Amino acid sequence: MRPVDRAIPGTIDSEKRFLLEDSLTIVLDSKDLLSGVCGANDGNLRVIEGSLGGRIAARGNEIRLEGVDEVSLRRFKTTMDQLISAVREGDNPSPEYVRALVGEFSPQDSPETGTSMFHDSPLNDRMIRIPHGFNRIFPRSANQGAYIRGMRSCDISFGIGPAGTGKTFLAIAEALRLVLSKDMRKMVLTRPVVEAGENLGFLPGDLTQKINPYLRPLYDAMESLVPYELIHRLEETRAIEIAPLAYMRGRSLNDCVVILDEAQNTTREQMKMFLTRIGQGARAVITGDITQIDLPRRGDSGLLHAASVLSGIEGIHFSFLHTQDVVRNPLIKKIIAAYENAAPDSEAGGSRYREKTS
Repeated sequence: MRPVDRAIPGTIDSEKRFLLEDSLTIVLDSKDLLSGVCGANDGNLRVIEGSLGGRIAARGNEIRLEGVDEVSLRRFKTTMDQLISAVREGDNPSPEYVRALVGEFSPQDSPETGTSMFHDSPLNDRMIRIPHGFNRIFPRSANQGAYIRGMRSCDISFGIGPAGTGKTFLAIAEALRLVLSKDMRKMVLTRPVVEAGENLGFLPGDLTQKINPYLRPLYDAMESLVPYELIHRLEETRAIEIAPLAYMRGRSLNDCVVILDEAQNTTREQMKMFLTRIGQGARAVITGDITQIDLPRRGDSGLLHAASVLSGIEGIHFSFLHTQDVVRNPLIKKIIAAYENAAPDSEAGGSRYREKTS
């Protein structure tokens, strides 16, 4: 079968169908548009090429893809449409943006039809732009994009998934955006004080100093997003509040964004108490990894219980992240997969969780 080469000026006709051996050439109407789409030293094209395979070349005012199948061609069309639109709107897409874009438009197999489905809403709808922040934050997968949408559309949202999937990082990024843009009065950070397999005993200092080691991951995320001086100023003005979970009973949290981290280690009673603290104009984000429960009995986890009893309530959003959403380090995916394969189902995630997230 002979390859068919189609040239499309400036944008891509999404209705065209391509044979398996097709190649695709996009003709752009200006060198500035070509430069913005390609990025510095064609870095954006290299990111796309690394994800889709095949060969991408830019010559004159044309970008050509060849050597891929129909699914990759469709992903390429969707990605390039978004890139072209971003450049025309005055943006300067970075390789990080493109990496997120390609991840957002990755195919997902439909269990009913076996066909691939694509996400077609603009990536900017799920971008987190933090005032005074170092960089814009883009979702690196479709599940991360759904997680961000859930945080923005619902008063209470859950992010459940293994280590390294960006649960805490994205929650902190969205909370900083809300506080620094004055949409929320403050952010409240809390988590259960449960050690991971060892008893640290007495910790010196006042209450805030005692709980600080447990909240260090949240501060690590903040320090990677905004300057330390800004964090210090937010603390001085009480726009950041540390609130031990054990002391939350009786409070009513209004006009603030509350993050409950490591929620897999809450008891059922603690989870119910926390959720009923959410007041007027407040947002709550609950994050946890149910494969790393440190409670004496796994079945006592408030996060597991909440996922089973609250999933049908309007206004509460559940996002389930998986091993393929890991962005911390490529080795983390292999480590998680190895532990899942080695552990019994009850330890590696539980059949009820697998049914919910499949």
